[in-house]
Amino acid sequence: MNERLQSPTLDDYSLRAADAVVQSFGSDAESGLTVPEATRRLTEYGRNELRAVASMPAWRRVLAPFQDPLVYLLLGAIVVALVAWLIEGREGWPIDAIVIAMVVVANAVLGFVQEARAANAVAALARMTAVTSSVLRDGERRRIPSAELVPGDILLLEEGDAVGADGRLLLSNSLRVQEASLTGESEAVLKNAAPLGGPTPLAERYCMVFKGTAVVQGSGRAVVTATGMQTEMGAIATMLDATVEQPTPLQREVALIGRTLGIAVVIIAVIVVATVLLVSDIKGPSDVITVLLLGVSLAVAAVPEGLPAILSLVLALGVQRMAKRNAVVKTLSSVETLGSASVICSDKTGTLTRSEMTIERIMTASGGSRVTGVGYAPLGRLEVDDGVAPEGALRSEQIVVLSGGSLAGNAALRQTEDGTWEIQGDPTEAAFLVAERKLGVEDRRQRRFERISEIPFSSERKMMSTIERDNEHGGERILITKGAPDVLMGHCNRIRVGMDVVPFDEAQRAHAHADVERLSDEALRTLAVAYRPLGADEDPQASETLERDLIFVGIVGIIDPPREEAAVAIAQARHAGIRVMMITGDHPRTASRIAALLGIVENGKKALTGAELDAMDDAGFAAAVRATSVYARVAPVHKLRIVDALQADGNVVAMTGDGVNDAPALKAADIGVAMGITGTEVTKEAAKMILADDNFATIVEAVREGRAIFDNIRKFLRYLLSSNMGEVLTVFLGVVGAGVIGLGGGGELVLPLLATQILWINLVTDSGPALAMGIDPETDDVMAHPPRRANERAIDARMWRGVIVIGLVMALATLVTIDLYLPGGLIEGSQSLDQARTAGFTVLVLAQLFNCFNARSETTSAFRHMFTNRWLWAAIGLSFLLQIAVVNFGPLNAAFGTVPLPLEQWLVCFAISSSVLWVGEILKLALRWRGKLAV
Repeated sequence: MNERLQSPTLDDYSLRAADAVVQSFGSDAESGLTVPEATRRLTEYGRNELRAVASMPAWRRVLAPFQDPLVYLLLGAIVVALVAWLIEGREGWPIDAIVIAMVVVANAVLGFVQEARAANAVAALARMTAVTSSVLRDGERRRIPSAELVPGDILLLEEGDAVGADGRLLLSNSLRVQEASLTGESEAVLKNAAPLGGPTPLAERYCMVFKGTAVVQGSGRAVVTATGMQTEMGAIATMLDATVEQPTPLQREVALIGRTLGIAVVIIAVIVVATVLLVSDIKGPSDVITVLLLGVSLAVAAVPEGLPAILSLVLALGVQRMAKRNAVVKTLSSVETLGSASVICSDKTGTLTRSEMTIERIMTASGGSRVTGVGYAPLGRLEVDDGVAPEGALRSEQIVVLSGGSLAGNAALRQTEDGTWEIQGDPTEAAFLVAERKLGVEDRRQRRFERISEIPFSSERKMMSTIERDNEHGGERILITKGAPDVLMGHCNRIRVGMDVVPFDEAQRAHAHADVERLSDEALRTLAVAYRPLGADEDPQASETLERDLIFVGIVGIIDPPREEAAVAIAQARHAGIRVMMITGDHPRTASRIAALLGIVENGKKALTGAELDAMDDAGFAAAVRATSVYARVAPVHKLRIVDALQADGNVVAMTGDGVNDAPALKAADIGVAMGITGTEVTKEAAKMILADDNFATIVEAVREGRAIFDNIRKFLRYLLSSNMGEVLTVFLGVVGAGVIGLGGGGELVLPLLATQILWINLVTDSGPALAMGIDPETDDVMAHPPRRANERAIDARMWRGVIVIGLVMALATLVTIDLYLPGGLIEGSQSLDQARTAGFTVLVLAQLFNCFNARSETTSAFRHMFTNRWLWAAIGLSFLLQIAVVNFGPLNAAFGTVPLPLEQWLVCFAISSSVLWVGEILKLALRWRGKLAV
């Protein structure tokens, strides 16, 4: 027996007879396993649980923020600053090193706290209920934790049960199982115990049940064939473990920025130090140390030490804004990723559709009607083609169809205390109850009919019947049947036309078959309703023999309707240049219809199936993915291949889904988006973002938020780099051109700015304004352009040109101011070095504050939307007040080498520093003009 059990999943049990499968597992269909044997197998095979993902220890989560190239750069700056402090003789405190270290620690704390909060939010969404299963052991029915199921257990299934393990059905009584979380199939699957004729896709293995699915109707008995990681859900979990999680575009971009800046800082420091040593009159070791300290100061100035903290703060604020919109982001860097998405791959069931089966069309002998309204809320009406309500014969027929369908079922519809509507039982049966309420005849039906007995649905008959007592007609007994139209019509010999019953002749049959074809072409699931009065001598317990000589009434077309807000969101995504794809396990015709209704594809476009994808080579597969946007009957491996093919073409892929079958693709995608309400825990674990409201429209809002965040990141990068470039060029050109502007008198090495002044500029102008720019409202419409390409840099060539030009303007403005007040140089002045340096220092600070307005857009004028960001104005005002203090407050004068400036000199500083704004406007005008010419 043990040898047979060592690898039970190697067999396809769907192809074998039920008793043979039970025998192969050494079990008994009537008594199950013995308790000792079940205990032994539990020890041998382990608990029926998926392998848990090891959580990252706290110490690693604390250190994670330090594993960033930008942070490495700042740590290097701390070391350099400490070395310089030691060379100077350890005078005072190493202010540079301390400030940078505080920034690094603050950034790490912020990232750790925010991601911990996101983890708590995800945990709050998790379902904490323990799943149990009914089994036979020692011939007795027992309720045990599903984790204790073992291969060979006899599983007893009833309506409402969660299937605890994979199993081969032994008995099936109208058993319907909802497998959407595993296969993507929107409709509950009717099961039967007969073996299959050959290998079939997972969604069509009707004699098997699978762990993680749910029984919605009927009952059954199965032998457990696989538990834990050997189940179909376990296979997906294994695939998930093997899926490599890719860094987000922002993580790749920040790493590139860190490497670029690191190289640039070293080059700048070396060039400046070498140039100064060559052009200056070095008289001793003290001058060499001064030059080296200058290089260190420039290196520190060139590093935007506030960038990591500002980046984390901006992303954290974005996380909070998105949480208010029902999007829970698990990692900070994922906030921006959706903004980079060029493709959104979405599951259908529950994501793009409502997961609420709805009757959309009713066809009877007198014509057809359309049922308005979607979902379980009975809001809507019946309309004929011209928009009016059905009347006369048509209305009479449709009352019988909907009331008959409601009677021939076991679902229930009720309104909760908060006003929402919910169902119990099979969603397809509930669709009749909802449509009947829209017609307004449910109360009469409930008073009129009383159930006597039921003939359950069976896969062989494809019908279900109930026998009702008609209290309005003296207790007459009525047989009411609902089932597959082609089968049910074979049991009918009459048809209802208005209030009359006439023979069901060939013309009438042809008309009914044409109605079925028409509804099927619209991807609607069809069901038919019939009835007949029973004779006084007929036994209501005679079961299937009563289903004859029926009176055909009509056909309904049922659909899982698309979300209205999803169609709007898809249109917005397409306007923003984002391709939306549907990848589902549902029927191809249904997938194509829903995709067309949502605007994903045009009418008539067919879906590719998993079988068709399997027949393609790699080149054909890649070509199909480029051309096709709807996929049906696909397995998890197909979803992974589609994501890989899209990424190989340079796309940034977002993948949404709720089922276990979506999890590997969610992990492989650049950003996986799980559903918070209907999503499985495996899917939530694999995703980087969770939609708490399961609303596809929230994704488009997240895309806008992500794009706005990236746009703001570019804003403060443009601001920080151009400002730091201004500082570097001021010192470099001031030293190289010292003689030209009057700084070179006496042969001594004179710097245009002191190291403490450079540090002050970084403290005053880098943090506050840059952070305010990170929460800037949209200056440009971020949804009016296509997503950025995967190889497009945050700092591209055009931005670098702008950074250099603005930095050069800042430097020239600062040096011109110094020259204006110093004796000698190009402009003859009469002020002291301290006065000239203070004026130049002030101009550089003010120029950077003017640059805040420049940096908000690369092409839009600074004067448009100038007052929409009150935080930016507050940051600029605070920075200006601090600059006034450092210039006019005595104790700060001594610390930073400044002297007070009179009002007229302040006005001059304002005028000269504003040149940055005017040059920026000219550059933007040129770019807009060039853009118009390109169009």
